[in-house]
Amino acid sequence: MPLVQAIPSPVEDCSRSVLEWDRFLDLLASYSVSSIGRAWLRSLAPSTNRDWIEQQHSLVAELRLLLEEGIQPVLGSLFDPTDLLNKSRIEGAALEAEEIRNILNLASDISTWAALMRTPPERVRDQVPGLKALSASLLATELRPLVESLSSKILPDGTLADDASPELRHIRREMERQQRAIEDSLRSTLRRLSSEGSTQDDLITIRGERFVIPVKSELKHRVSGVVHGASSSGQTVYVEPLETIELNNELVRLLEDEQAEIHRIFLEMTRQIAQYAGVLGQGAAVLVEIETLLVRARFAKEFDCVVPRFTAETAAEFTLKKARHPLLEKRLRTSGGTIVPTTLGLTDSERQLIISGPNTGGKTVSLKTVGLLAIMAQAGVPIPAEEAVFPVFDDILADIGDAQSIEQNLSTFSAHIVHLNRIAHRAGARSLVLLDELGSATDPEEGAALAVAISEHFLRSGAWSIISTHLTSLKVYAASHKGVRNAAVGFDEKTLAPTYELRLGVPGASAGINIAQRLGLQPKIIAAARAQLNTQTQDIATFLDRLHQQLRELEAERKRTRELEYELNRERNRLATEGMKE
Repeated sequence: MPLVQAIPSPVEDCSRSVLEWDRFLDLLASYSVSSIGRAWLRSLAPSTNRDWIEQQHSLVAELRLLLEEGIQPVLGSLFDPTDLLNKSRIEGAALEAEEIRNILNLASDISTWAALMRTPPERVRDQVPGLKALSASLLATELRPLVESLSSKILPDGTLADDASPELRHIRREMERQQRAIEDSLRSTLRRLSSEGSTQDDLITIRGERFVIPVKSELKHRVSGVVHGASSSGQTVYVEPLETIELNNELVRLLEDEQAEIHRIFLEMTRQIAQYAGVLGQGAAVLVEIETLLVRARFAKEFDCVVPRFTAETAAEFTLKKARHPLLEKRLRTSGGTIVPTTLGLTDSERQLIISGPNTGGKTVSLKTVGLLAIMAQAGVPIPAEEAVFPVFDDILADIGDAQSIEQNLSTFSAHIVHLNRIAHRAGARSLVLLDELGSATDPEEGAALAVAISEHFLRSGAWSIISTHLTSLKVYAASHKGVRNAAVGFDEKTLAPTYELRLGVPGASAGINIAQRLGLQPKIIAAARAQLNTQTQDIATFLDRLHQQLRELEAERKRTRELEYELNRERNRLATEGMKE
């Protein structure tokens, strides 16, 4: 069974790119400690299977509970053991020391996790049923005997312990005795040669598994023995004296015996591993999934995420309360900025939202936030929001940003139309459609007509659609069509700056001239631009400005009322407390 499995995705490649799913997966994978875990996470994709989605969220929630209780799964030795396990089953094959050590560490981690699932701490015992079920294949076979057997033989550095077998212990003791005999013989020779001035250094070294002594090149004829090379300068040669040759020969024989015994022990350990290959493979697969759940739980904790709720088709709902784009939030954290959350709501009877308002006001960010969070929800990743309610989408389709294609010789407008046509053919009642600046990049009147017609198409198809625009005709369309809601991104008339807040139920003014004024465009040009506006456009802009001002004043009044109610309740409580004392 492959440890990394692809899940069929409802997100087309183009939409996946503009919604930055791969960038988000990179962020998620950065929490992983293993290469196989990172590969699994980078293959993560949204599913349309409601059971799978809800199971994933439930498992992440259970892992998050373990973290909150201070229970940390041990996964530091996780890797894909498939090739090594296959090798262990080959007759006569022996795993190398490092390979056995890697298997041992993995087996230890699997055994530790299985022990935790067999007898979870009492405070969480009845709260991790999903993790127990996921780990069921590991509970029938105990890996501890394998772990204890291998760890008693192989040391942390991958070498075999002297006690790995009686024969190995005997051989190594004989080798130690033989080495002492050789060293005694060579020191005797060194003392004799040193008195004659023939040695270069008073030391013993090894060349080609033979113990030798250094001798000055011009005096090598004074030492009877075999020369085993020279120094880089050529001033020293390394000689094995005749009286040491037989001792060295015996040591070489013992070294060969040691290697033969080590190979036999490795064969024996390899056979042991082969007996547990099935449970080791299953255990690695389980631990990989546990790590991906752990990664999502850590992400959820760091970004203060919630588990999304999925509504039935008969009572579909799409609600986000104070939702945040994780990539934007991470960047703002780094730079010391603060993200402005997005709140929106659609129902089964109102499936289309038209967002209007100024440039740089957050319309595109709102679309990208909605799209990315929808993908995250269906991929089993908790949502950075106070509340998140979704339908299960069969398709998540987005046309956001500059779609110009040099390779296909398409202008921005043409590329958008090609993409919109593909989305229009694919979208249905279980689709989420996200369209940015619909009707732009062409003649304003024709663009407006196209924008309204396209919006009506998605409204008739029953698709959940969120559309950003500057076009007045789309704002009027939203106000006059059943099943469509207006929304506005905020703009502060005093500072002439966007607030990035999304206000539902009202359209927004584009405020292009106001923004140009804030950015320092010459006053004469600003005045000329205002003069070019026709009376109807000015009236609509003035009405929207007034409406938003009234909404701000209403919100301020509500805030003052809440503060007064709070003070009144606090005074009541104080008086009641004093009355009780009397």
